[in-house]
Formats: sequence, structure tokens, C-alpha cells
Amino acid sequence: MNEATDITTVLRTLADPTRRAVFERIVDVEEITVVELTRGSGVTQGAISQHLKSLKLAGLVAERPEGRNVYYRAAPEGLGPLVDWMSHYGVFWREKIANLKTLLKEIDP
Repeated sequence: MNEATDITTVLRTLADPTRRAVFERIVDVEEITVVELTRGSGVTQGAISQHLKSLKLAGLVAERPEGRNVYYRAAPEGLGPLVDWMSHYGVFWREKIANLKTLLKEIDP
């Protein structure tokens, strides 16, 4: 997969609000099962499983089977292509913010 595809996959995966909420819940804990993710989410276990499949394919979560349970954990390296892409624009924003600070100092010394 090339870098553009990785970024597109990550962005499309996280564009879904329910999937993003599932990912955020996984990020907040060390490991979690589908049953635990389903509890209190208002989403069916089947839907949670489908969201987990998408997150896994995008490289955003990893799984560890243990007996009848599968434990999911965040895979922060999956956000790497997105972070790299965003850092490219960091220079742009740092320059704009510096210019804004200068302008504000000129307006209100």
C-alpha cells in the first residue's frame, strides 16, 4: 500500500462517527473485548465487530485471541501516515500563527 492509500484508508476509517467512538474507547484502555465495547454503546455486537474489522484493516487496532475472547488494543503506529501528512502542514500553520502574533502585537502593544 502506498502512502496516499494509507492516509485515505485511515481518514475513511475514522470518518465514521461510531467507528471513531469505538476507536476512542479502545485508546482509553489497555485492552477491551467486543462484549465490553458493546455494553452501553447503543450499537449491536455485530456492528461493533464490523467496525473493529475496519479499524483492524486500517492498522488502527490489533487483536489478541485468548480462549473464547478476542482482546483489542490501539495500534498507534496506524496513525503514522496521518501524522506524517499533517506534520507537512505544521510549517504552514506555525508561520501563520507567528504572523498573527506579530499583527496582534502591532494592533495592541
